[in-house]
Amino acid sequence: MDLILDLTFPELASLLKEWNEPDYRALQIWQGLYQHFWKAPEEFTNIPALLRTRLKAELNFAPLIPSTILQSSDRQTIKTLFRLPDGKAIEAVLMRYEKRNTLCISTQVGCAMGCVFCATGQMGFTRHLSSGEIVAQVMHYARLLYDQGEVVTNVVVMGMGEPFHNYDHTLAAIDRLNDPDGYNFGARRFTISTVGLIPAIRKFTSEKRQVNLAISLHAADDTLRASMLPVDKRYPLDELLQACQEYVAATGRRITFEWALVNGVNDTPEQAHLLARKLKGLLCHVNAIPLNPTEGYSGLATTRQHADKFKEVLSLSGIPCTIRLRRGMDIRAGCGQLASKS
Repeated sequence: MDLILDLTFPELASLLKEWNEPDYRALQIWQGLYQHFWKAPEEFTNIPALLRTRLKAELNFAPLIPSTILQSSDRQTIKTLFRLPDGKAIEAVLMRYEKRNTLCISTQVGCAMGCVFCATGQMGFTRHLSSGEIVAQVMHYARLLYDQGEVVTNVVVMGMGEPFHNYDHTLAAIDRLNDPDGYNFGARRFTISTVGLIPAIRKFTSEKRQVNLAISLHAADDTLRASMLPVDKRYPLDELLQACQEYVAATGRRITFEWALVNGVNDTPEQAHLLARKLKGLLCHVNAIPLNPTEGYSGLATTRQHADKFKEVLSLSGIPCTIRLRRGMDIRAGCGQLASKS
């Protein structure tokens, strides 16, 4: 059964035309999905009962079934394990801050990139998510927050999977969520994170979108980076940074570099100095976070002292750097910890 959230508005309108429904029905259903957050045909009381019955018979309105819901001890982070129609599973996260409600959503079941410190990478790759399965994660939390009088403020595409490995479905989902007649979520409130798939970065650059771009860097030389991120063997660091230069030049937008600080591995002053030289002159920001532990990697999180020194080296070289606080550690909801385990 097709997912209704997989349909673009023109596709939905075309389907309803085939059913001999008046043109305005498509907008009613679209707004019901994306503005009222209705999740079942029975809720669409503004359309005839006969049409509701047909929608229920021919389209799947519930591609995600919440299976396990965990809340952190500080009540600021919620992680949800969703079951998919084929029995596979993914995780997504809601992180609450003082003035923000940020979602971390997934684009794949597992991941093919094999980053050694990432729980999803340790799983291996199972399949891509459809655009509707990506959209449904946002709608789930939008509905939850709406019921509490709150809204989603940011969406980071940093959950399970490599978004640019599933480029078409990921960007189609963002476009659907950005639709002004639907959810109308601003493009600048999305951030896509990639390990550095250069052809996809160049395609993204050519589209000149307002969506934010983040690169998982984690090392400033190819030897170290390849030992942590196998993708570096195919797309070496200097070629990746050249693509980043092209992105900034074409869009005028700042790029973010993500860095998981591993004690004694990539949190050294030597790595910081080398990174500063590599990034000199580039409009960017380094977003560093102490490593979150995973079962398949023995590395340890950096110390506060090492993190502060790393930041100091970059700052003195004119490279803005933030050391992020780790969130949801007690429910394994931090960066790199998502995996479809119940």
